[in-house]
Amino acid sequence: MTPPPSAVVHPGPDLLAKATAARLVTLLVDAQAARGTAAIVLTGGGIGTSVLGELATAPARDAVDWRRLDVWWGDERFLPRGDPERNETGARSALLDHVNVDPERVHPMPASGDRNGDDAERGADHYARELLAAARPEDHADAPSFDVCLLGIGPDTHVASLFPEQPALYEDERTAVSVHGAPKPPPTRVTLTLPAIRCAREVWLLASGESKADAVRLALADAGPVQVPAAGARGRKRTLFLVDRAAARRLPADLVAPGVL
Repeated sequence: MTPPPSAVVHPGPDLLAKATAARLVTLLVDAQAARGTAAIVLTGGGIGTSVLGELATAPARDAVDWRRLDVWWGDERFLPRGDPERNETGARSALLDHVNVDPERVHPMPASGDRNGDDAERGADHYARELLAAARPEDHADAPSFDVCLLGIGPDTHVASLFPEQPALYEDERTAVSVHGAPKPPPTRVTLTLPAIRCAREVWLLASGESKADAVRLALADAGPVQVPAAGARGRKRTLFLVDRAAARRLPADLVAPGVL
């Protein structure tokens, strides 16, 4: 049975980013000690990119063996490679260009114009095949057991590029799908599905600012995932909502843990 989620509240966005980066170092080091490798799913957005920037400058950064880390993405804007709006571009600038990652273990989602990305559907199918190839028999799934999946929460409760009431939320088999007509530009995207996200051992949902307060409350209130996608993003072993005080202002006290590591 999946454990219930909990929320950890930090005073503001800067401390939220720093604390999350410190949590990541600990988690990745522990995973590599236990299994030899680790796998992470990255997110974009303001707080997601801030976390990566803090990780790049964290004092314990190099406790992680970056050569033994597999890097995936939760979603991507279907734009040309290197476009500043792509999550990949932001992640490389904030973190990946500053650590000794193995390029073969970095798995960006397809871009428009790629050989495997001449349309979003083909791009999503290609990414799903990559996920399947990386899955091990003991994962019992069509995607790897990511050690942690980072997700930002939108004011409308979307996570990755899973927007409320959109067709992708009804997917229960494919691990990656294309998205058209997204309510947030650009309209065409590629995203992991909820079945892929739920392969993660831990899911960390990040939110900062008062505009996210209603979304965080709904995501922790047992809402349906079609109406509230963040409510469907759960880890197999742990689900953490890592938020600042402004984003947590509408949470009941029994769901909030102290903001300490």
